[in-house]
Amino acid sequence: MYELPKINLKGKVSAQEWQTRVELAACYRLFVMHGWDDLIHTHISARIPDSEHLLINAFGLSFDEITASNLVKIDIHGNIVDPDCPFEINPAGFTIHSAVHEARHEDQCALHVHTNETIAIASLEKGLLPLSQYSMFALASMSYHDYEGLAVNHEEKLRLQADLGTANFMLLRNHGALTMGKTIGDAFMHMYDLIRACQVQLQVMSTGMAPIYVDQSIVDGIKAQANIVHSGLTGGQKAWPAMMRRVSRQYPDFAD
Repeated sequence: MYELPKINLKGKVSAQEWQTRVELAACYRLFVMHGWDDLIHTHISARIPDSEHLLINAFGLSFDEITASNLVKIDIHGNIVDPDCPFEINPAGFTIHSAVHEARHEDQCALHVHTNETIAIASLEKGLLPLSQYSMFALASMSYHDYEGLAVNHEEKLRLQADLGTANFMLLRNHGALTMGKTIGDAFMHMYDLIRACQVQLQVMSTGMAPIYVDQSIVDGIKAQANIVHSGLTGGQKAWPAMMRRVSRQYPDFAD
């Protein structure tokens, strides 16, 4: 009743799929390490390169139980591709992910969280404010989506896609946050920046003192500055290998 089915797909899928599985499983473990997980809820999804298939977590598993082999392969409609897969997925969670992957085919990964900080900032009328360097990265590519209840209404997908547009960061009003990335590492780093921005804003607001707002002209110039800082590479490309090593040290079973 409490034991997980034993699955080992190493050597049984393409090299591209296995690499995606390993990196996505690592991202789930990083959620645990950062305290971003929410029991068995929220999701990280990734498109397998040169494929129309996605990988997502099995519904009912905690994030520290997710491995490369027990991620579920699905199509864009949420149908499980492998008929022998012993797991199910969460249809409410997949509504959000199917919408963004359908609209943003060039992006590999989508992260969704319900952290206290992102919910709090998403529930403020003015949302994220230009109060820290972390907020600069998010505000350079920010969008918002109004709360419509549990994400099971397929008609909401069109509104979600329209609200997301080309942004890499989204605050879901009264709900949480979403980030997109061309790689799993990019999406992770976007979420790291967004959560830190929300944490700092709440701390600044808690002082009750008048804040110093960054001028909009600086926000507008952040994208160009970020390209210089990272030498043309993305933040994910720079930081992701270190994050993979960190997961390997703490959770050596994630790549099973």
